Amino acid sequence: MNNLRNFCIIAHIDHGKSTLADRILELTGMVRKTSMDQMLDSMDLERERGITIKAKSVRIPYKARDGGEYILNLIDTPGHVDFNYEVSRSLMACEGAVLLVDATQGVEAQTIANANLALDAGLKIIPAINKIDLPGAMVDDCCLQLYSMLGLSIEDILLVSAKDGTGVIELLEAVVARVPPPSGSADTPLKCLIFDSFYDAYRGVIPHLRIFTGSLKAGDKILIKSTEKIYEVEEVGYFSLGLAQCPVLQAGEVGYVVALIRNAGEIHVGDTVVSADHPEELAIPGFRMAQSMVYCGVYPIVTSEYGKLGAALEKFKLNDSSIVFEKENSAALGYGYRMGFLGMLHMEIALERLRREYEQDIIATMPSVIYKVFCKNGDILMLDNPSKFPPEGNIGHIEEPIIRTRIIVPSAHIGPCMELADAKRGTLVGIEHPDDRRAILTYDLPLADMITDFYDRLKSVSRGYASMDYELNGYRVGDLVKVDIIVNNGIVDALSYIAPKEGATVRGRALIHKLSKTIPKHLFKIPLQAAIGAQVIAREDIFPMRKDVLAKCYGGDITRKRKLLEKQKEGKKKMKMVGFVEVPQEAFLSLMKIED
Repeated sequence: MNNLRNFCIIAHIDHGKSTLADRILELTGMVRKTSMDQMLDSMDLERERGITIKAKSVRIPYKARDGGEYILNLIDTPGHVDFNYEVSRSLMACEGAVLLVDATQGVEAQTIANANLALDAGLKIIPAINKIDLPGAMVDDCCLQLYSMLGLSIEDILLVSAKDGTGVIELLEAVVARVPPPSGSADTPLKCLIFDSFYDAYRGVIPHLRIFTGSLKAGDKILIKSTEKIYEVEEVGYFSLGLAQCPVLQAGEVGYVVALIRNAGEIHVGDTVVSADHPEELAIPGFRMAQSMVYCGVYPIVTSEYGKLGAALEKFKLNDSSIVFEKENSAALGYGYRMGFLGMLHMEIALERLRREYEQDIIATMPSVIYKVFCKNGDILMLDNPSKFPPEGNIGHIEEPIIRTRIIVPSAHIGPCMELADAKRGTLVGIEHPDDRRAILTYDLPLADMITDFYDRLKSVSRGYASMDYELNGYRVGDLVKVDIIVNNGIVDALSYIAPKEGATVRGRALIHKLSKTIPKHLFKIPLQAAIGAQVIAREDIFPMRKDVLAKCYGGDITRKRKLLEKQKEGKKKMKMVGFVEVPQEAFLSLMKIED
């Protein structure tokens, strides 16, 4: 155990975590240089977008300069704020963290957030400045920022280039020297924590474990503390570039276990696994629960596949425990699920993974947040679906979630960033100037305004230099109204939304206009309306298709033509009474991208 080191790499997005992991794998002989290309980012989506979505673990044998042979358990973590829960889970399996900073960008918002997570978890932090080979590297400035903003000693900061390998061996030597070995004894009863898992079609649920005490091998019987269910271990192993079987997992190690767990709902991230011979062992304190920020309805396109969607969500939650879901039904879309996500990027990635990896044909409704509704009868409702809101006359007031946002921006772009935050109904909390070149803007922003396009527009107005992170900061009373979308005199509940009263009319008109371009023409006129209660705030009509009933009349008396026209008129009148308008799935997809 003294020669074991568990550590992770944490940083802001695009600061070179995956490239550093690649270089470590190459310099330790795990892979050849010719095969290097984001080795730990194995998911198609990760390679397409150039971001890390899932934390990846790999076990690396390393011979140090002092002659000692060490085992390094490395975890490469995501950098985007929407995948922060992956970072917090990874920290539970480590004793140390390499805090990586881009020499051309400096300390950014998520750098601070991840460093605070590591400090709260009691990890030893090794600060490292990456990309020192670039012409625009600001090494001295970065050192001062790490000292002034995080209190890290300048003498402890390492200089590396993950691209050409400069300083990477020195970084590994620092990991060996500074990161403490794991504590715990292999002679005491088994106790381990599930920090991740995935579903295998042939071997069932495969949990990822951090062994705190005891040992685990094939043939042992284990007990899951939360469900009290007992399983027999079929196989144990560790993470190489794939799964590598081994005879035994000892205290302090990170690995996986196969125990033929068929039901996806029987394993949860944060569960404690103990020996079936010692069920009295206390559970290890698990992770904090993920706080969902964005909600949307997810429905199968073919209603008969509702059961398959539920099974896919159970398996998906094993791999991404930050999502939440519950059953719901819609008059327009049938039976489906209400899903909660950590942010818009998380929602976009999760839905795409459901389509690709789990082969689900799904449709998603417009995203919303959770509102606190105070009724006049004294009831307080927490609602994440606008269609569930009580009638307007029963509502006393509505409170919306507020987030505390930290924006780090170059001084030259402070003005445009403040204008953007003000346009999103933000309230300035404070401005700090950690150095002459940058400022930290702290705002309280309504979450509903932030989730749509705030991050994209922030990057635009700052020319890509601004960074941000956020956390929930309670609720605030808002002048909010529920807007119903009415198609052919019937409310489409899946399109209802909550909006500030002053901007509801503008957004309602935009929605109705876009809907009028998406819904195909029918044989009768279709009125489209946006309404607040009984007040219609926007309307457009989709005019009917008209069949040329006079085409066959190449002659004859005018009364024959009038008879055909009257017959068509009566038919359209009857069609309007009994006709049904189906909102196509393209309408929901296009309305998700509506801009204010």
